[in-house]
Amino acid sequence: MNTNTIRIQKLVLTALCLALCMVLPFLTGQIPEIGNMLCPMHIPVLLCGFICGPVWAAGMGAVAPLLRFALFGMPPLVPTGIAMCFELAAYGAVSGLLYAKLPRRTGNIYVALLAAMLAGRIVWGVVRVILTGVTSSAFTWAAFLSGAFTTAIPGIILHIVLIPLIVMALQRALPWLKSTK
Repeated sequence: MNTNTIRIQKLVLTALCLALCMVLPFLTGQIPEIGNMLCPMHIPVLLCGFICGPVWAAGMGAVAPLLRFALFGMPPLVPTGIAMCFELAAYGAVSGLLYAKLPRRTGNIYVALLAAMLAGRIVWGVVRVILTGVTSSAFTWAAFLSGAFTTAIPGIILHIVLIPLIVMALQRALPWLKSTK
């Protein structure tokens, strides 16, 4: 397969992941108790990092919350949407970068995924602290731990179970995904 064909495939797959970012929150929002805790927009961004690489995924992650706000009014732009832009961009960049650099072993999918999830949550916290000065709202250490980890436990578990399975299936379906470094 030539480079242009792969580039077009990555563009199409990035667009598909962006579309999933728009749709998945509608599906999980129907589960009142844990719908938002499942972090539905994170799944396509992380997958985009594994499939399309860090640049495509970081760009898509940065745009997704803005586009979703423009189309549907959710998530609220300040402070949630802005913080999510940076968080999702970090998810995509770190997952794509580590997946490209590490040897293609199943264990390294988990390494890239966990590192991306941790980096994204740290970036989210830093952006929320910066936005605290702009919005005059309180953002404490307890709020960070709660928002980044405690309330996100169902989503964290879902991501750890689901994303590696999808990536391994896609490695079999897309030969260039397994061999690209």
